[in-house]
Amino acid sequence: MSNTKPLVKCSVSNCHYWGEQNLCRAEEIIIEIDKHTGSGFKEEYAEEMTNHNHHDHASTSSATCCLTFKPSV
Repeated sequence: MSNTKPLVKCSVSNCHYWGEQNLCRAEEIIIEIDKHTGSGFKEEYAEEMTNHNHHDHASTSSATCCLTFKPSV
């Protein structure tokens, strides 16, 4: 397994982790199924999601949501 981080592009420019050329600068990226996004998370910080370890199946990419989002200040 490679230790290099994949390049992740994002169009959410108001995210704390958003960088030049739309590259995500987060150390870790958490992806969740959309139906779980309303599960009581008031803010979506990657650090809080570390133990979020259940498994789901998405039939399309539009059924997923990035939980790493953190609003920029």
